[in-house]
This record gives sequence, C-alpha cells and structure tokens, in this order.
Amino acid sequence: MIISLSASGGTPAEQVYDQLRGLITTGRLAADERLPPVRRLASDLGIAAGTVAKAYKQLENDGLVVSRTGAGTRVSRSANTVSQAVADAVRALAEVSRREGLSREDAERALRAMW
Repeated sequence: MIISLSASGGTPAEQVYDQLRGLITTGRLAADERLPPVRRLASDLGIAAGTVAKAYKQLENDGLVVSRTGAGTRVSRSANTVSQAVADAVRALAEVSRREGLSREDAERALRAMW
C-alpha cells in the first residue's frame, strides 16, 4: 500500500484518511480487501498507532471500511467508487497541479470554482 506523509499535507491522521479514502473510492482498494493492521501501518509511517486508528475510525464512520475484532479492517462491500474516467481526470489534475506548483488546497479551490 502506498501512503506517504508530508509536512504540508495536513495532520498525519487527515493524510492517512484522505489517501485511504482515495484508494477506496478509485477502486484501487477493492471491496473486502484488508487494510494493514493499525500498528503495522503506524510503524511503517513512523507515527503513533492512535493516529492511524483515528483515520480508520473516520473511514468506518463514512461507511468505507468495516472493522471486526480478530478479522481486522476491510473495505466495505457498500463503499462507492468513482468511474475510471473520473479517477483518470482527478489523477491528471493532481499531476498538473503539482507540476505547476499549486497546493492541494489551491487545486481544490479551482475544482470547486469550475463545478
């Protein structure tokens, strides 16, 4: 799983949440696919387990994942995904925005303005 943290991307919990949400909604994490255990992901990212647990809880509250004791956290069967065309357009927007030096917030503002 590819998750990375940056100093300017919000809190670590927000970044973990945003990136996992993106992987789920674009279908890169499929229904019933297991997420890494909280402690392992925290260790891999060099952050506290509570930070990852907070992101997982928010994903669960959004209905994107289901957590069960002993079975771990899995992508919900009812998680909505976007079409491939939308995922490709968003990926292109992100790439161009980074290349042009735009922050994520500025790219989001531009998208909202065009909406």
